[in-house]
Amino acid sequence: MGAVLLRQLTSLRASGLRAASINSATTRGLLIQAIALVVVGGIVWYFVANVARNLDLRGIATGFSFLNREAGIPISESVVPYSPRDSYGFALLVGILNTLKVATIGIVLATILGTTVGLARLSQNWLLARVSAVYVEVLRDIPLLLQLVFWYALLQGLPAARQALNPIPGVFLSNRGLMLPKLDIGLAHIVILALAAAGIILTIGSYRRHRVTARGGLTIMLVGALSIAVPIWLWIHLGLAIAVEWPVLRGFNFRNGLSLSPELFALLFGLVTYTSAFIAEIVRSGILAVGNGQREAGRALGLSEGAIMRKIILPQASVLIVPPLTSQFLNLTKNSSLAVAIGYQDIVSVANTTLNQTGQAIEGIGIIMAVYLSVSITISGFMSWYNARVALVER
Repeated sequence: MGAVLLRQLTSLRASGLRAASINSATTRGLLIQAIALVVVGGIVWYFVANVARNLDLRGIATGFSFLNREAGIPISESVVPYSPRDSYGFALLVGILNTLKVATIGIVLATILGTTVGLARLSQNWLLARVSAVYVEVLRDIPLLLQLVFWYALLQGLPAARQALNPIPGVFLSNRGLMLPKLDIGLAHIVILALAAAGIILTIGSYRRHRVTARGGLTIMLVGALSIAVPIWLWIHLGLAIAVEWPVLRGFNFRNGLSLSPELFALLFGLVTYTSAFIAEIVRSGILAVGNGQREAGRALGLSEGAIMRKIILPQASVLIVPPLTSQFLNLTKNSSLAVAIGYQDIVSVANTTLNQTGQAIEGIGIIMAVYLSVSITISGFMSWYNARVALVER
């Protein structure tokens, strides 16, 4: 508002104050904006002064100096090594990373599952379409918090680690959580895989740029060969190998492998299934919004139903799907704060413990708000960029 007011004042000065009359629309607009600015500033000043006065009466210090003090908060699982002797700032960082882990994995899995269910609802198979419809309607109508509590209670009722369910080799499910095999990879593996991915992207870019030229084929072949040969040579030269780390029962629990605690598994399962039901409806409605003439044109060209869906329907439907899909990604991220109900320590859980121990309620709530605002803006910005990339250009 201040920037708009400044621009209008500059424009008014440049025009020689010819419209300075009280009857001028520009002058009335400036007065209204100035009054609104004063009112908003007064309200903000009142609340800030009221908070400062109440904090002073209660002897509560303000500021973020508490972030450097020892936290003493036990956190059962974290992305990075953590000890209760670490500071409150580092404990909050662990909570943020736990939230990002849930949001990232949840968004990927919910998108895959939701797209699959949405396509299944459009299937010509009567049973598959009806089962998908029941899945969507049931999960959308049950509150997410109730689902999370249900899945967590169900996991607690599973047998102990010694009698763990073993549906497939290397996968164990018990009241200690889900145990999976894990690839034992290091920094060298990641660097080589990144080089291979960069080579693939470069090859695709070369194909799009040079395929219309006479020498395009040679350029593409050269780039593709280098993209494959360099990572393979590095892999052989460094003598790298990928080892699989299998979970093994030791005593009363499993060791090695990838472990998902009951809290994390219940949270992910609930968030993914709940959000996927909404994504399925978004995908279904986006596909139905594409005219039947597009499908008929594909059939006239002799394309199969799968090719029509991949090459004609989905590219056009994605323009309609992406905007509401962004809202579901944001909802999943914010719904992850319900993790506190089942004991998973995300940013909300860690921040609540922090403000209870330190009394820094305003700072704690401010940190939570800043984290979710930053994540939401990042997701919205990325999806807006992607939507612009996939948007159809009218000719």
